[in-house]
Amino acid sequence: MFKKLAKLKYLPNNFQVVEDGDHVECAISQKKIPLEKLNYWNVELQEAYYSPVEAQLKRDSLEKK
Repeated sequence: MFKKLAKLKYLPNNFQVVEDGDHVECAISQKKIPLEKLNYWNVELQEAYYSPVEAQLKRDSLEKK
């Protein structure tokens, strides 16, 4: 199903494809995320998240520092 990892530049309201591919990996769970289902990312850290659960886990870990 997943063929090639894409490289993206995450922007505030969208993302820009830097290298073509069909998916990215979640920075927390390493689950593969199809580009058409990518909804959660961090612009500052340039990371993608599988769901709001992983995004919250990352946010929580940053707040503890």
